[in-house]
Amino acid sequence: MRVLSRYCLVASASSLAIAASAQERDPMLLYERDALTVRGHFQAGLNAVAEDNLFWDLAATTAPGSGFDPDTRWLESYIKPGISFEYRLDTGATLYGKLSGVASYTWGKDAFDYGDTGATTLEEAYIAIRGRLGTDATYDLSLGARELTLGTGMLIANGATSGFERGALKFGPRKAWEGAAIGRFTLGQVSGTAFYLDPNELPSTDGNNNLAGVDLRYDAPAGGYLGVTYVDVLNSESSYPKAAPGGVGAPSILPGGREGTRTLGLYGRTNPFDNGLENWTFTGEVAYQWNDRIDLEAWAGRVTAGYTFEGLAWSPNLTIGYQSFSGDDPNTTKLERFDPLYYQGSPSAWATGSKSASTFINSNVNALTLALRLQPSRQDTWTLRYAHIRANELNSPVQFGQATRVDLNGNVVSGVTDSHLADDLFLEYSRIINRNTFLTAGISVSFPGAGIDNVIGATADPWTGGFINVVVNF
Repeated sequence: MRVLSRYCLVASASSLAIAASAQERDPMLLYERDALTVRGHFQAGLNAVAEDNLFWDLAATTAPGSGFDPDTRWLESYIKPGISFEYRLDTGATLYGKLSGVASYTWGKDAFDYGDTGATTLEEAYIAIRGRLGTDATYDLSLGARELTLGTGMLIANGATSGFERGALKFGPRKAWEGAAIGRFTLGQVSGTAFYLDPNELPSTDGNNNLAGVDLRYDAPAGGYLGVTYVDVLNSESSYPKAAPGGVGAPSILPGGREGTRTLGLYGRTNPFDNGLENWTFTGEVAYQWNDRIDLEAWAGRVTAGYTFEGLAWSPNLTIGYQSFSGDDPNTTKLERFDPLYYQGSPSAWATGSKSASTFINSNVNALTLALRLQPSRQDTWTLRYAHIRANELNSPVQFGQATRVDLNGNVVSGVTDSHLADDLFLEYSRIINRNTFLTAGISVSFPGAGIDNVIGATADPWTGGFINVVVNF
């Protein structure tokens, strides 16, 4: 299960904007003399969460003996201290690096029934060098644990997992890959990135994954971009589920199925338009995935169109999008289930729905999405999100093993028998309290579709929840 990280990202982005405009001395500047600069870093958060009728109380039907309580409240927190340095060499290059850690904890039971637990882990620990190659070319080479996001975060973004035995499920404060070798070269508006990555996985579910690939990107001066990413899973013990023939029976499991999976993704965003389209922005992403060893062939994609209402109060922006990730067709011998790899799982990025994103990873789902953002002031932002979520393939896993059950006739059923999964509504409020302190609150509801109703054999009740958190970031 991929962990959401919506709250921390909002805070971090806001912090960058405010910090850029700050004129006073950086309080985290610890040392600056001659060629050496040393900075401290500190981030912390406290989040209160309430959930009612979690997962539409599917557990009462699919796992009645589990004792799972669908109503819960919990408090989660984390701290992330760190230190970084930069040293200018006589050659003109800059040697730099960072060391940081994360300590997180959850009080009470979270959505996955983990509680009163936490962990302290290493986050970033890398050494790097950057410089120029002539007048238009630059290089940046690094080795060690650090963050890396490619493109729009569709495939490579979250390098670490929080929640479960580590606590802080909703915050998801861990981002960095446990091991990373990254080389980036730029020439004018074109940049190329080669990478080798080892994810920071949970000790309880470590699949020993290792990835490598390249990303090539063109950034237009006006703001548009076009890029392509290639990812090869070099090693993995992570399993893939495959739908039963004809969709009758439990899915089979392919141990180590991920190893050898390759993905080619294309992403882009338009430049600002003139004339009648000056307030429109369009984006598009598509990915093709294959693995000859297990006869895998899958795909995914998304298109969005955004419009900014210039001149209106509160600067409203409306974005409509459609995203789809293939599922395994139970009527073929081929495996068509898309593996979303390490995507950015926040609602503003690649989550499928708000609450539903905790249930359905980006495989065998599609969603029509709508987001309306209002900004009454520079410090206050309101965002309302809606998602209509459906399954691409019936009687096929919509998540690893999810919804596998025995129906009233004694037959084992996997996935859903109606494509309509849910309709999610999420209202989020963000406030910049000061340059280092950020408040975020939200309420959400997920109305189950006929696919969920059919699982329990009755009309399921909505799943509701809310949260409020504060993050400080220096």
